[in-house]
Formats: sequence, structure tokens, C-alpha cells
Amino acid sequence: MGKDFWEIRSKEPDRVTILDTTLRDGEQSPGVSLTGAEKLEIAQQLARLGVDVIEAGFPASSAGELAAVQRIAETVGRGQGHAQRGGRLEPPGIAGLSRANRHDIDKTWEGVRAAKYPRIHIVLPTSDIHLKYKLEKTRGQVLQIARDMVSYARSLCDDVEFSAEDSTRTDRDYLFEVLDAVVDAGARTLNIPDTVGYAMPAEYGDLIRALCERYAARGDVVISGHCHDDLGVATANTLAAIANGARQVEVTINGIGERAGNACLLETVMALHTRKPFYGLETGIDRHEIGPTSRLVSTLTGMALQANKAITGANAFAHESGIHQDGILKNRSTYEIMEASELGLDQTGLVLGKHSGRNAFRAKLKELGFAMEDGELNRAFTRFKDMADNQKSVSEAEIRAICEMMESEREGAPL
Repeated sequence: MGKDFWEIRSKEPDRVTILDTTLRDGEQSPGVSLTGAEKLEIAQQLARLGVDVIEAGFPASSAGELAAVQRIAETVGRGQGHAQRGGRLEPPGIAGLSRANRHDIDKTWEGVRAAKYPRIHIVLPTSDIHLKYKLEKTRGQVLQIARDMVSYARSLCDDVEFSAEDSTRTDRDYLFEVLDAVVDAGARTLNIPDTVGYAMPAEYGDLIRALCERYAARGDVVISGHCHDDLGVATANTLAAIANGARQVEVTINGIGERAGNACLLETVMALHTRKPFYGLETGIDRHEIGPTSRLVSTLTGMALQANKAITGANAFAHESGIHQDGILKNRSTYEIMEASELGLDQTGLVLGKHSGRNAFRAKLKELGFAMEDGELNRAFTRFKDMADNQKSVSEAEIRAICEMMESEREGAPL
């Protein structure tokens, strides 16, 4: 990214850098393949969302991928800024992933170099499992590769990130030895991936805290968290990393990614915002763009959101329980800790079913333009409950039909 970016970043100790890897790790979701045009459309929306760094892809993987990353770097990476940094709007940084070899690094630099803030992101396994079975190399050999390849990447680009793949299953002393070597070689960001979603929040937080303490005196090293959801704790681990000093996190829209996915950007950002008194930290995310970004990624990837997905799922702001509906009708803050409109989402509101209460039914009738006295309301509510007991929910059309039937009966009653 250029020295200017790091000068700004050093003056924002309470700011968490958001690296979005939807276009790289997210696209590795089984069954997902984005065209160059689709990747560009998502990158443009990520810029509007206000992410700090877009990991645009893996340039060495194919000619098409390289071309897509180049186009994003040349346009989004040099366009009108959306991310607020140091009191001014700037375009997001554009990163490309590279394995630890010169060919990949050269292709990555070719892909991102046109951006105002380019980044080369090198990944190299460090766990004994990966060294033995995947790389078939010794610790000493991998240490030398890490040092040499970061040094080479730094000769091309001011901003080099190093990921120690499978960090959470790596011997800690060896992990620190590798990280020390790449910092000396010029890496500015140290990413600590929980590659297989193995770590628990307490131990992942402890590892991040130890690294933050180790490099605190330098002032020019950022510790980054990157968590997978194999055990369902990716976002919890990411928040544990932040609480223990990480000032970059690598996340995806809707939590898509390899296997069970990655930590979710939307959940992470809204946890920091909603619990700001607890964390005391900021991001540059425009919350009004959360809904549109979530919908766009879901549409283009073909990965539908589960109804109960936090933040943007269909049920995230929906209420069927009569107790909850009564509270919502009196004050939304009784059962909602966020505002849907603030997230660019429609306010779902009350869903009428067998758990709904009389107050919610009365409110729905008023919304539909029907006014009833208590006795008539009770009879309509009884009919509604009979219907609700035999189906999952009752639609507005069915409620309207109940009311219209009651009106017909009223009009046909003898004088």
C-alpha cells in the first residue's frame, strides 16, 4: 500500500482494518465461480461499503483471474474513494494472494500494481502437518523460503502481508521464528489464519495477544485475524482476535468461503458497532450498504442466505411470538438491538402465526385498514387462530379474507 497509507494507519489505533476476501476465499466456496464482470461489480459494491482492503483474487491461478484482478486494481483501486482514512476519502487497497514462489509473486504484482494502494499477500504453511504431507519440506527449508519470498515481494511492493497457513496448529516457538524472519524481511501485516477452524476463542485470543505484545515496540506491524467456521466459531474467534489487539481482520460477505465458510464481515462489523462501549473500536464500514452488499453477493454467487442468518437473514428482524410482538409494538428496542433501516434492509416486522397474540393481530388489521370493536375482533382472532393451527403462517391475503368475510356477515345480519 504505499507509505502514505501506513502513516495514516499508525495514527488510527482505535480503527480496525477490514480486509474483505469475498472475491478470493469467498469464491473458493464449493460451487461458486464468478465471471470477471461479476467480480468487478462486487468490488465496486465493496468500495461503497467502505472496506479498507479488497482481496481481489489469486492472480497466478489463471489468465482470466489475473485479468479480473487487474481490472479491479485499475478501476476500483484508483477510483473515487469511499473508505474514510485520516480525514479524507481514499480508494480501497487491492490485494492479491500469492504462494511463496517468484512466479506467483510476479503474477500478483502484475495484477495489483495499478492500484493506488497495492498489496502482495503471501501464504505459506507452517504447521508440521502441512510441512510433512503437503510441502514435504523441513522447518528450516520453510523458514528460508518465507524469508526469501517476503524479501523478494518487498522489492516490488511496499505493502507485503504474510500468512502463516494453519497457524493455530503450528508449534508456537516455530511460528514466532517464522514471523520474526518475515518481519525482518519487510512484511507489514502478519496474518494468523485458523485455516481449518480448529481454535477456540480463548486460545486464539491468547495467541493474538502474545503476538501483539511481541511486536508492539516496532509500531509498524499489524496483526491480522483470519478464521474459518468449521466448528461454528469463526466470528467469535475474529472478535476474540480484535479484543486481544488484532487491528486487521479478514472476513467475507455473508460468511461464504471454503467448507463451512469464513468469519462474516457483517456480523463482525455490527458486533463492534452495537457493542462499541465494550470494544471501543471503529471501522470504516458504511452500515447503510450492508443490506445491498449482502443481497448482491448472494445473488451473484447463487448462495442463498439461511432465514435465521444474523444481520441480513429473512428472519433477522421478524417476530412471531406474541410476547415479542407485544414488546415490539410498544418499543422496538425491547427485542431489537439494531435498526433494519440503518443497514439498508426492509423492516420485516410482525409475522402472524399460531404463536401470535391479540395485540399483533389488532395491529395487522389496522395496517390493512380494518377497524373492529372488541367483540368482533375476538371472533376474527378466533378464526385466525384456527387457521394458524393448521399452517405455518397466515398471509395478509388470508387475514384480509377473514375480515371481508366478517364484514359480509355483518352486512347480512337481520335488523
